[in-house]
Order: sequence, then structure tokens, then C-alpha cells
Amino acid sequence: MKILNWLLVIIGICGLISVRVLENTIFYDPFLGYFHEATKNMEFPSFDWEKLIVSHVFRFILNLFFSCLIIYGLFKNKAWTFQGAVMIGIVFLISLPIYLYCVYDRFEIGYLFSFYMRRFVIQPLIILLLVPMFYYRKQMMEK
Repeated sequence: MKILNWLLVIIGICGLISVRVLENTIFYDPFLGYFHEATKNMEFPSFDWEKLIVSHVFRFILNLFFSCLIIYGLFKNKAWTFQGAVMIGIVFLISLPIYLYCVYDRFEIGYLFSFYMRRFVIQPLIILLLVPMFYYRKQMMEK
């Protein structure tokens, strides 16, 4: 059974890496190049709102799936996996509208602020907090 759990973790990590590596081909994101250049003077790209939102939601779903595989593989607890999914979803539901407002405002709210809000939308950063939190919870329950 331990091999299956580690296999889930490995599949989850490889899945998250694949989402990142294939982002140029799988997802519609005209701001990849904009933020990659790291210059505030670059021309604001034209984009399609509908495609942008659908692409971010699709990316979120993939990241959520692979993150849940990691959590379940590490802790073998369906309730914790569900809690992790809810927390990841809450962060996405908070950060997506803020990021979309930044896009609407053409990043006038702040280049770095917009850059980091975009990171919360497209990257599963919250898993870096959830895994230690669940590990700590597991240690406390074993005492």
C-alpha cells in the first residue's frame, strides 16, 4: 500500500510540473510573455476575456487535481484531502477576481502586485502551506 501512496505523490508532482512545462501549448495566456520580459514598459497585450477566464479555470482544475493526489498520497485521509481542496478553491476564488481587476486596470494597480496575484491564480502555491500544516496536524494527533 505504501508504494501506491508514493506513486500518487509522484504522479501529482509530475502532473504539476507538466502543467507548468506545457503552459505555452495547453493554456491561453497572453500575459506569459508580458511578465516574462520583466519590463513595465512593454506594450499591454490584447486578449480575449472569455478565453483567459476559461483557461485559468481549466488550469486551476488541473492544479487542484494534482495537488489533491499529493495530499491524499502523503496523508491517506479523504477528509484532509477535501479540506485541502476547499482551501485551494477559496484562495482561487479570492485571487482570480483580484487578478482580473488588475488585468482590467491594465496593471496600473501595481506591476509587482499584479504579477504576484497572477502567481496565486496560475500556480498551486497554497500546497506549500497545506502539506506542512497537515504534517503538523498528523504529528499532533499521534501524541
